Amino acid sequence: MSRSEILSTITGDHRIEQKIESSLQLKSNITWKLDGETIAGGNGKGDRMDQLNEPTDVILDEKNRSLIICDQGNRRVIRCSLENQQDREILIENIWCYGLMMNENGDLFVSAWGENAVKRWRKGEKGGKGTIVAGGNSWGDDKLNELHQPTYIFVDREESVYVSDYRNDRVMKWLKGASQGIVVAGGQGRGSSLKQLCHPYGLLVNEVGDVYVVDENNHRIMCWPLGSKQGHVVVGNGWGKGSNHLNHPKGLSFDADNNLYVADWGNNRIQRFRIA
Repeated sequence: MSRSEILSTITGDHRIEQKIESSLQLKSNITWKLDGETIAGGNGKGDRMDQLNEPTDVILDEKNRSLIICDQGNRRVIRCSLENQQDREILIENIWCYGLMMNENGDLFVSAWGENAVKRWRKGEKGGKGTIVAGGNSWGDDKLNELHQPTYIFVDREESVYVSDYRNDRVMKWLKGASQGIVVAGGQGRGSSLKQLCHPYGLLVNEVGDVYVVDENNHRIMCWPLGSKQGHVVVGNGWGKGSNHLNHPKGLSFDADNNLYVADWGNNRIQRFRIA
């Protein structure tokens, strides 16, 4: 699954817009048309197969030339072909989902917000209840085997699952097969110190294990180096509309040159922060 595919999740209009279709590394001189093409949804809020209801995440299944969409309001995960608009199917039903991730093997991981768990469906597996790989033990405030409304997730090559544990204000790492997680960011109460988070959202982990996380209610992006007990602010100088401010950010991404992109939700914009 390629994160270099630029896709916008448009919740207000219940549609997915396509900005670029290439999975190649992006070059700095590339520009795009300003008008997006609706490739999923866009037919009003609803539960028909040509409709979406508040989608929260979308990923690209490159091998099958399809989008996989977390259609949260309809409590389902669906697949939509990029080759044939009529080729659509429900992969998972009756799931209050939030975030999606696919590993190199084609296994699908879903954060089940309503079940306080992250679940896995192996490649080719459809329907069913999936396999819990993190959480799933009700919800709690401090216990290492519990999650409380998990949002975005990241899965590394060893199938360790990183989870933004939204209500517990921490990021957890669950090793493959583990019965409880490890706190890798936050987890020291809700707050604004460098040891704390306040409602984490978007999440990425680099190859050495450094965690980059959107600290939504502190209006900043933080990095927690591997093994560190506190993080440092990468970008975000508090709430506001200025070029160095953020307003309840939600998602983040890096390009091939390590420039940082932030979905600045409250300011209705995407901010790019170039390498200094």
